[in-house]
Parts: sequence; C-alpha cells; structure tokens
Amino acid sequence: METVDIDGIDIAYERFGSGPPMLLLTGLGGVGRAWGGLIERFALDHTTVVPDHRGTGSSAKPRSGYTIEALANDMSGLVRQLGIGPAHVVGSSTGGAIAQVMAIDHPDTVASVSLVSSWAGPDPYFLNQFEVRKSILLSQGVPAYTRASSLFLFAPSFATKHPEVVESWLAKAMSGSSDPEIMARRIDMIMAHDQRDRLSRIAVPTIVIVGDEDICTPPFASRELAASISGARLEVLRGGHLIYLEQPDQFFDEVARFIGEI
Repeated sequence: METVDIDGIDIAYERFGSGPPMLLLTGLGGVGRAWGGLIERFALDHTTVVPDHRGTGSSAKPRSGYTIEALANDMSGLVRQLGIGPAHVVGSSTGGAIAQVMAIDHPDTVASVSLVSSWAGPDPYFLNQFEVRKSILLSQGVPAYTRASSLFLFAPSFATKHPEVVESWLAKAMSGSSDPEIMARRIDMIMAHDQRDRLSRIAVPTIVIVGDEDICTPPFASRELAASISGARLEVLRGGHLIYLEQPDQFFDEVARFIGEI
C-alpha cells in the first residue's frame, strides 16, 4: 500500500485499473479491502482508489479527531493529492456518510455519489443499536463485538442459507489488530453524524441503494436520504446491510449502470 499525508494524518490506499476515477469507501470497519472482488471488477473500467479510514488498517491511528467531517477531509485530500478528481464516490454505510459530507463540503472532488446502506442522521433505533454494540465492545472485547455486529450486518435469510460466508467475514474481521478505544470513538462518530439540514446542497448525480432486509440502517433511512437529495434515485435490492457482499453481481450492475448514464 501507499500513503499520503493529509494534514498530518497518513492515509493508506491502493490504486487499481485505469479510466474515470472511482473512490470506494467502506463501512465502520474502515479497511478498504472489505470490498473484496468488487475492487477488481470496478477497476476494469475505472481508476479505482481504495483507502483505509483513519484509525483502521494501515492508515494512521491518532487518539482523537474522529468525526465524519474529518474523514471527509481526509478522503477529499486524497483525491486532490492523487490528482484524480472529481471522482465517482461509492460509500457503504459509514462510507456513505463520508460521501455525503464530501459532496457538500468538497464538491470539487466528487463527480457522483452512490450512497449504500447509509443514513442521513440518527434516530432512536440507530442510537440504541450502536450504544449496545459499543457496550459489548468495551465490556466483552472485539471478538464478542464483531459477532454481535454480524447480527445487524447480514440479512437473516442470507445468514441462514450461507453461514459459511458469515463465518468467513467474522474470521477476516477479527484477524487484524483493533484498538477498542479507537473503535468506540468511531462508533461515537457515526452516532453524531447528521446532515439532514444540508443534504439539499448535494448537487451531483446520486443513487441510494439499500437491502430490503437491512437491520442496521433499515430501508426507511435510505428513503429519507433519497427524498432529501434533488434527483436522487432509490434502488432497493434483496438483502441486508452488507448488500455488496450478499448480492455482488446485482450491486455492481446497479452502480455501473448509474455511473454509465451520467
């Protein structure tokens, strides 16, 4: 991996392929490789940049500075330093929150946004869910937290039919070194994210994608997102929060078709 210094924070990234630029932003785990085989598929037609968020993977792990606004600045700075902007930004969950702020505060770096399994701002269900998950993290440790989180991330029907996929995801999620304190601050970061009053400022083409069995950020959160962004298109696929892992072919086709129509 390569790194760039963004305002004193080293952001690690990988770059694949050639063509129009694309930035893939993963969810709360923050490690870019979580996109799996989709990276190579997007790289067939795009210069595909896959970063690790601050606090995760090979990027810097400061003790403070965990806000969605700070991460949006990191990722916009990466696009500028690589000279690839504006880029098509595809953000899943936390990555979608980052993409929202990039499009509002750093519009020169964004050509389009694909907001996947994301949300505009917290509601009581969202806050309760993440308070419980954070409590498990801090009281029982990373393995218990990761296993508990999987209950929110995979559709129940998918987890029942494909337990081997869930176990493989768990093994990968638990394999890296994780700092519970930083993980907890990243949870606080997403609970504080609220762009409801600013989403109307997004002026680039937008698609909102969600799984119909998403337990983490249910479809009503994506309907709110799409309704708040002028011209946004909403696509509901069959699956859970990690829709890009459960339905990679359909997910890829939706994003590729959307970008191809711009």
